[in-house]
Amino acid sequence: MARWNSCNILHVAPDAKRVWQFDAKGGGFVLNREQRVPHTEPLPAKGIAKQWSSLWAPKLNVAWLPPESVFLRVIELPASNFEETLAMVDLQLEKLSPLPVAQIVWTMHVAGTHTAPARGDAAPESLQTVIVVIVERRVVEEFLGRLEKDGFLADRLETPLLDQLAMIPSGEDGVWLFPLSLAGQNAALTAWRTGGVLRGLNFVLLPPAGDRAKDLKDQIAHLVWAGELEGWLTAPLTWHLVADPVNAAEWENLLRTALDQPVTVSAPAAPLELAASTARRAAAAEKSNLLPAEFGARYHQQFVDRLWLRGLAYVGLAYALALVIYFGAVSVLNFRTTRVEAQVAAISNDYTNAIQFKARLGVLQERQQLKYAALDCWQLVAQQLPAGLALSRLSFANGQTLTLGGQVAADDITKIFDFNDALRKLKVNGQPLFNPANGQQLNYRTSPNNQATWSFGLELLRTETEPE
Repeated sequence: MARWNSCNILHVAPDAKRVWQFDAKGGGFVLNREQRVPHTEPLPAKGIAKQWSSLWAPKLNVAWLPPESVFLRVIELPASNFEETLAMVDLQLEKLSPLPVAQIVWTMHVAGTHTAPARGDAAPESLQTVIVVIVERRVVEEFLGRLEKDGFLADRLETPLLDQLAMIPSGEDGVWLFPLSLAGQNAALTAWRTGGVLRGLNFVLLPPAGDRAKDLKDQIAHLVWAGELEGWLTAPLTWHLVADPVNAAEWENLLRTALDQPVTVSAPAAPLELAASTARRAAAAEKSNLLPAEFGARYHQQFVDRLWLRGLAYVGLAYALALVIYFGAVSVLNFRTTRVEAQVAAISNDYTNAIQFKARLGVLQERQQLKYAALDCWQLVAQQLPAGLALSRLSFANGQTLTLGGQVAADDITKIFDFNDALRKLKVNGQPLFNPANGQQLNYRTSPNNQATWSFGLELLRTETEPE
């Protein structure tokens, strides 16, 4: 049940189509909406048709078959799992079915288990009561065709008769009659229980005219004889009539006359209660289903195809919308570009002149900056030149490279290093004057006359300024 998010139960009644929509909550199903739709109107697609949301919120669509189309049989089989029980029923199907096996669809419902009395020296056997539901395939296909015209694609076909039987008090023996209409004729489903076990299911028909009590008595007598022959009916049973006030008034008098014994009358379950029971049973049911496999496969393929088509439609719509937005944006940008190009064309001459003036101003500013660069460097070198160190060469190339050279006594070689470090660390207005990482490395060479010739180069650290 946990895999279902909701369940729809459809009942095609003689007066109208009724739909109950249940939501899965708290381990069961809670009624969300109940609708009554005239036969001349289509079923509401909302809540019934499967959409994208059905992928993560699965929906179970269940339709009730008309009771006149359903055959019910009760058999006892050894207790086993569902697959083995299904195989055992299949072996007995030719004996159980009123129609050729090739012309029917069928399913089964386990109504309970019990322990059979020991026979002789044999140990007691655990048995299960199985209700076999048989429907003519032609009837199922015609019924599904009508549902398809209303847009209802069923996942399962069920009968509310099973839910009515499930509401019989457990452990109580007797015969229960459930009046219903079979193709417009008054009838009743009879459920026979002895020893706390369901033994038989049969339909009795109420003739429209004649001695109705006698005809009903004859039908019941045949059922009693059949039970006695099979060995499960060994004593008189109590009779229970489960009917609404209208049917109870008609059936109670006829039963009392035909049986010559009292009949207990009780109210039937409401259609809503039966629908909720069907929803719980269908959600927990095994794979066996009255819906033919080819219909289920076709419905699933239609669902997948519908999702693909809608997905492609949404993608196409999104693509078309994206194209509209794209071409709209391109048009706007083209308009803006054309306007900007017109503005650029209008000021192109002024812009070209401004670029030339800016370049000339840059050259003039650079000349102004370099005009006294050599003299400034000479002044700073003179200020930092230590005593005993002779400067014989000073060159300032490209307005950026300062090269120094000279002589010093061999004993004062350290003055050259101090002088080099002092110049590289020199700051003007808080900013380094020379780039300490670049420039020519310090070189010196000693001569026989106790003199050393030295040279090194410095690179002026000068920030380019943009002309305003």
